Order: sequence, then C-alpha cells, then structure tokens
Amino acid sequence: MAASTGNMFAIDGRVAMISGGAGGIAVTLAEALAGMGVAVALVDVNGDALRTTAESIAQTGGRALPIPCDITDRNEVANAVTACRKEYGSVDFLINCAGLSHLQATVDFDEKQWDRVMAVNVKGPFLLCQAVGRVMLEQHFGRIVNFSSVRGIQGRAGDPAYAPSKGAINQLTRSLAIEWATRGINVNAIAPCFTLTEMNRTLIEDAETQEWIMMRIPKRQLCEKDYLVGPTVFLLSPASEFVTGHILYVDGGWTAA
Repeated sequence: MAASTGNMFAIDGRVAMISGGAGGIAVTLAEALAGMGVAVALVDVNGDALRTTAESIAQTGGRALPIPCDITDRNEVANAVTACRKEYGSVDFLINCAGLSHLQATVDFDEKQWDRVMAVNVKGPFLLCQAVGRVMLEQHFGRIVNFSSVRGIQGRAGDPAYAPSKGAINQLTRSLAIEWATRGINVNAIAPCFTLTEMNRTLIEDAETQEWIMMRIPKRQLCEKDYLVGPTVFLLSPASEFVTGHILYVDGGWTAA
C-alpha cells in the first residue's frame, strides 16, 4: 500500500544497525536517525569511541546501543546481531559504513594492506548483510544501505584495493537486491565523492589535491557528511518502496562531468 504524503518518510520506531559507528559518516547518520525516532545499534572495533557516541545520542534523548565488533569475524557479527535483537527486538535497517583505504603504487602495493582493505570493505559488509538478512527474511521486511563510492565505477592510479572494493560493493548490492526483491527487503547503495571525513583528511588538506578535486566536482565543493543524511533516510523510508538494486550517487555532479 502506498504511503500517505504525511508518513512517506517516517522511520520512527524502527531499529538500525550501523557499522563503522565509531566515527565518520556513521556517527552523523546515527545521530540523525536517532533524532528521528530510530533505535540505533552502533558496530565497530573501537569500543571506547562507540560508547562515547552512544552516550552523546542518549543525552539528546535518542536510543543507541554500542556493540564492539570486528565485522570481518563471522562469530562476532553473529553475536552483534543477537545483541541488537536482544536489546531492541529486531533489526529493520542495516547501514554498512565501515571502510578504509590504502593508496600505494600497484607494483609496490603491500599484500597485507590489500587483504585488510578487502576484509573491511567487502567481507565485513557481506557478513553483516548475510547475518542481518536472515533476520529480515524472517520479518519479511528490511532495508539495507551499503556505502560505496564514485571509485566503484572509476579507477584511480595507485588505488588497486579501495576502488575494486567499492566495485564489489556495487555488485553485492545488486545481487542481494535481486535475490531478496520478493521478500520485502530492499538493498541499495550510496556512492559519495570525496567526503569531509577523517579518512580523507590527508588528501583534502593537500592543496594540489584539493584544487584538483574542486575542479572535478561541478558543485565546486566537497561532500559534507550531513549531505548523506537525506539520501539515506529516503532509502530507508516508505518513499523508496520500489527502489532496490540502485547505486545513488551523492557526488555534486562528479559522475556526470
């Protein structure tokens, strides 16, 4: 049934699990969703930062559960999902924000770094989608938002790990969307361009790199974390009922140029 105009974007009363919850985009999304009445479960290996975020959300009246977890470990992921269900009763939304990057010339690229990027950026989201997907299949409802990047469709010199990992996220998103399309589960991805996060700080603070980025983006500005809240809410809300398998580029026109 189509949602009325009044509740088309209503997501209050739902439960969201968010990976990478110790910082960056995930914290911004957690704070925004909690403010809209969503109970959030924050997942990250950094337990201290998780607790700080959860306490901050609680001080503003929101509900946040910190769950220290290595998302590349199947057992820890299973335990995290169990903890979320024990506290909140369900997992309605999954937002895969955890990610990392390592830039190095391909011929010298450290194999351990390649494995690490792939583990966090691809294996972790897969394990979370798999574990949370089981819950969503039982509920006959779920919304999954994976965070990709413009690098998922565009290569870059010295980036033989991060860019391929985001290409993999795009294909994981499409594959799951097709598999679960008739089971009440929508799976989509958001692909930003350079976003003002700690991970991008060294790149953005380099004057030459910043000038190149600015000239590449038609909007002539970097993506701010707050710009990702609206697109995420849309993909979680009834407004996106017929949207699945989509990669939503939030890039200031980067991929159009």
